[in-house]
Amino acid sequence: MEEAELIKKYNLDLNALKKEQIKLAKSLQIKDIVDFSTIDKIGAVENIITKNKILSVVIVCDKEFNILEQQYFLDSLRFPYIHGFRAYREMPSMINAFNKLNEKPDVVIVPGHGISHLRLGLASHFSLSTGVPCVGVSSSQFEDDKIDKEDILLEDKKVGKILYSKEGSNPLYISPGNLISIKSSYELCKQLIKQPHKLPEPLHLAHKYARSVRDELKL
Repeated sequence: MEEAELIKKYNLDLNALKKEQIKLAKSLQIKDIVDFSTIDKIGAVENIITKNKILSVVIVCDKEFNILEQQYFLDSLRFPYIHGFRAYREMPSMINAFNKLNEKPDVVIVPGHGISHLRLGLASHFSLSTGVPCVGVSSSQFEDDKIDKEDILLEDKKVGKILYSKEGSNPLYISPGNLISIKSSYELCKQLIKQPHKLPEPLHLAHKYARSVRDELKL
């Protein structure tokens, strides 16, 4: 279905949502609120969308990647896929899964963009909604970004770094969501790589858990 048809079908006001994203982005704090080299609990989320359902999972692990807790939430989709507005589609389910946790993480790795998004990336929006520092990890470059060596630039401002995590694989695009700096986001993700996996290990564990829940629920 074309974007115009989706907008009409779901009665969306994208201009209002753009204004909301821009307004929310003004409250982002791209700085370290803790010493991230000393944190104990790392979270990661993953979403699987199938037909009209969205499955969101969240895991919490320690520095040795032992899983401390994992939760999931299955919901109906209420927002279509429209480029630049992914959070409105996926975040309600993510928050419901996150709110089920007893072990709240010190930082959450989100499979998406942070401040490398033109207005407000999924990692930034999720952090503002939960109050937890978030890092965005994406396998693709946001279309408005430019690359200068290993730096990601948006409108000539540094918004993240490229991480070459596995030889022979495409790089990861790392950008802070909120409450963490660019440097700490990059260093944290680099430290969380466990070969032979390309993704930071908490994200890999979230992917694995999401697949197991999907199979269990026969989605």
